[in-house]
Amino acid sequence: MLIENPNGNFRFIKGRSPFSSGAVASAGHEIVHAVFDPLPLLGEGFTRIETHLRDIARPLSAICGMELRIPKALSYEGFVEFNKPYVQRLEAWHLHVGELNPVARTNVAVEVEPVPAASLFGFSYTIPSKRKTSTFVISGVPEVKVTSAGQRTVVAPGDVSREGMQQKIRQVLDSLNALLLELNASWVDATAVGVYTVHDVHPYLQDILLREVQSANVHGIRWHFARPPVADTDFEMDVRRVFQEVILSV
Repeated sequence: MLIENPNGNFRFIKGRSPFSSGAVASAGHEIVHAVFDPLPLLGEGFTRIETHLRDIARPLSAICGMELRIPKALSYEGFVEFNKPYVQRLEAWHLHVGELNPVARTNVAVEVEPVPAASLFGFSYTIPSKRKTSTFVISGVPEVKVTSAGQRTVVAPGDVSREGMQQKIRQVLDSLNALLLELNASWVDATAVGVYTVHDVHPYLQDILLREVQSANVHGIRWHFARPPVADTDFEMDVRRVFQEVILSV
């Protein structure tokens, strides 16, 4: 069920505590995707988000997506601790809808020349728009099954064989298909498909990934040589549909 965020002009899918599973712009609005160059450390990045949104006369509540980079993958317990100050910042911005965090998120660890500390890669936000086509952003999804009780199970844990990777990729695609359906969208609508793994994706491109994403492949698949944020996972993907991408430089 999509949850209204009237202050942010988008609806979102309830996710886990640190983030929502995805967001779609409300009628009369669209989502813009912004990335930083170079990447600011997280605290500075938050300040630059505030400045950018103030400059374009948009409220902080318009934030519907965040993309972080961390130095290395964390244990599950370390991931929980890492999220606490992040969530506190969003709470300080009064972004929560009731008890729910409406902001989608991708958070990965770049393998080669990693960031020295948690950094902000980019973010997404809504603006008024006359476009009739909806725009959306879906959080990074690893090969994890989560039960209704919140129990977390990694698919093929530690298995990066061909069969193990196929299981992981199919689980991620199944999860993304469900989220796209909930947003009333499909792969045909996607303008950006991100893959995050340090394992070779080429053996799975033609028969699994490209077959699934269909015509979204016209935009290509963006492979980031990076690890998911929790060390027991190996493969992650995210998806979005936007018509405006901006680069914010110093």
